[in-house]
Amino acid sequence: MKKIGVIGIPGKWSTETLADAVEQRTGFRLVIDMSKVSLDLANNTLNYLTSDKKINLCDLDGLIIKKISAEYNPNTLDRLELLLIAQAQGVKIFSSPDKIMRLIDRLSCTVMLRKAGLPMPDTVVTEDINEAIDSVKKFSSAVFKPLFSTKARGMVVIDADNPVSQIENEIKQFQSEHQMMYIQKKVNLPGQDLGLVFLGGQYLGTYARVNQSGTWNTTINSGGRYEKASPSKEIISIAQQAQDLFSMDFTTVDIAETENGPIVFEVSAFGGFQGALDGIGIKAAEQYADYVLNKI
Repeated sequence: MKKIGVIGIPGKWSTETLADAVEQRTGFRLVIDMSKVSLDLANNTLNYLTSDKKINLCDLDGLIIKKISAEYNPNTLDRLELLLIAQAQGVKIFSSPDKIMRLIDRLSCTVMLRKAGLPMPDTVVTEDINEAIDSVKKFSSAVFKPLFSTKARGMVVIDADNPVSQIENEIKQFQSEHQMMYIQKKVNLPGQDLGLVFLGGQYLGTYARVNQSGTWNTTINSGGRYEKASPSKEIISIAQQAQDLFSMDFTTVDIAETENGPIVFEVSAFGGFQGALDGIGIKAAEQYADYVLNKI
């Protein structure tokens, strides 16, 4: 019997669904909350502290990272660093922590995508207030994005139509929490954007996040819904190139179709099971579990 743990958020649908799929195939079930994991370098152990025992994750055959924390932040990177100890002792981890690290930080992901020449929204990254003000004027409407966030959390839209004093105050308020400002030109979306799903580098299908609430973004948190989508060969090719840069075991590439052609927003650190199921009808958790067992 292979012992494969699922790292995620206990009680959350995607985590539990993946743990269910693993248990059905192995008879072993372990959902791991990283806030309860401790590294003991004296003994070279990575211990998960449950209510009644201590489990050394280095003794497992594999780990699947569905979610490393409820929200992205620098501490998320620290948690991934801990897992490198288990990996160094031969535990197979999906996806590899060092690969996920490059996607947790929005700036790191952006730099990789841009270096590869992939189409992206116009973007400025700066710590300078005046440069940020100029960027808002240049973009007409700009989205200020935290370097660590998901589902549009913490993002702020600042419009050039507002008085300069208001623009400056809004920027300073944003920078009070995010010193390095990641600023993107607000893109006019056609009411939806796309999530292209990949498993082991192979394209599985595409779902759309469709805006339902009139907000500037299409996330489910803002009232969007999932639908099946049939992107062009060009879009699939762009998404394939984007995910190839990171070699993730399971991921989703977010792309929008604009009047100037497709643009890549990001490659997901974890990928979306819900979108794959509701939008495409794909039981990604089951396919992922089969993939992992085949690799192990």
